[in-house]
Amino acid sequence: MLLTFWKKVNIWYERLLLLILVMILLIVSWCIYDSWYVYRHTIDDSLLHYKPGAVTASKDDPPLSEDMIAWLTVEDTDIDYPVMQYSDNIKYLNTDPFGRYSLGGSIFLDSRNDPRFTDDFSLIYGHHMEYGKLFGALDRFLEESYLCQHRNGTLLVGKNGEKRMRLSIFAALQASAAEKAIFDPEKGTVRSYLQTHTDVSPTQLQGRLIAFSTCIGGDNDTRTIVFACLTE
Repeated sequence: MLLTFWKKVNIWYERLLLLILVMILLIVSWCIYDSWYVYRHTIDDSLLHYKPGAVTASKDDPPLSEDMIAWLTVEDTDIDYPVMQYSDNIKYLNTDPFGRYSLGGSIFLDSRNDPRFTDDFSLIYGHHMEYGKLFGALDRFLEESYLCQHRNGTLLVGKNGEKRMRLSIFAALQASAAEKAIFDPEKGTVRSYLQTHTDVSPTQLQGRLIAFSTCIGGDNDTRTIVFACLTE
């Protein structure tokens, strides 16, 4: 009788272990799929069909959201995306340029900025994605040699790129997300902050300024920010 009891215990123990292993396998499989899904939807090259002046998307392709206000390109990098803007800075954290839910979100302009980029200082956000996608490429600008070789870019303003503006990148740094001089575009103190925390010259701070911000991963509130001059 005792032997039969322990045999049953062993059988249930083995079944429990098998169940735990199956659950672990399912969780790992889901994590792998989720990472693949986010990555795949971030690097979809078909998005470039919507770039003003490029080959247009077919009539069967979904339209971009009406919230698109510009197209940002930094030469010789993977940064080549539409820029969105909404009435808050939450929506496009997890919404793609087509208006669909996406963990990768979109590149978007601060809700307090003018969508025509007429402000003295404009601020654009994007998630830090693997393989340099979205604003994952900003890390490299912290290397002085890389920044010097990747200074140029363009901003096509308007849904159809009605106005073309040039970007000239001049500085990159890391700062707290609570730094109001950077993350409050209306404050108007970004120039004095840059003069204090970088070695930029006064001539580099003339004209309109624009910045690109991304997180550095995890729960850290530090941000990587790349600064550029914006000229028509």
